[in-house]
Amino acid sequence: MITFADTWMPFIYLYVVGGLFFLSGMIIVKKAKAVNFEKKRHRYWWNISIFGYFYFMAIHAIFIIAALYF
Repeated sequence: MITFADTWMPFIYLYVVGGLFFLSGMIIVKKAKAVNFEKKRHRYWWNISIFGYFYFMAIHAIFIIAALYF
């Protein structure tokens, strides 16, 4: 029997701890003024980065759910 600790705890750890690193990286990029939100291209890639984080988190969750229940 697969337990919660075997499936969801690594997921939570990955996206909470990894999310903190991702968030700190985004803050560093913003504070270093490496991104200029007045430029459309910078806004696009900023939003793609944030969307990508949640996109992969959703795909990962879907595969875990599929593995558990289907």
